[in-house]
Amino acid sequence: MPSRTAAPAPELSAAQRKELRALAHHLDPVVTVGDSGLSEAVLAETERALAAHGLVKIRVHGDDRERRAEMMGELCERLGCAPVQSIGKLLVVWREKRETGTGGDAGTARRKPGRRTKKALGAGQASAGPALTRSARPGSGTRAGRRGP
Repeated sequence: MPSRTAAPAPELSAAQRKELRALAHHLDPVVTVGDSGLSEAVLAETERALAAHGLVKIRVHGDDRERRAEMMGELCERLGCAPVQSIGKLLVVWREKRETGTGGDAGTARRKPGRRTKKALGAGQASAGPALTRSARPGSGTRAGRRGP
């Protein structure tokens, strides 16, 4: 069993669960539960992930739906975390981070970076000079010495 004594699982409102589900959407599972179930090693790894991230996605191998529901209950009871979502073979749990007092960076810890488009990169930046139009840019327009169709 992990060294931490479990506090009672926090109760989440529907709005809080909805927000945490949205944050968890982009997360990759950081803990995998194999055929041996919730071993001490799995509990310890889940404890470390909760301490580091606050919001954790767990993959459970096995086809028994009832067993996955039991695992979710046992995880929440033993680690003092709140169930957020159970969908298919994925479980999502949350616990307030101890260091900062929030689970604030939980959704960004493993989120993939967004697309870096020209528009996004240029947003909010002051112009350094006049914008060059297509015809004023060096090397744009027709090729040198070649005009017409």
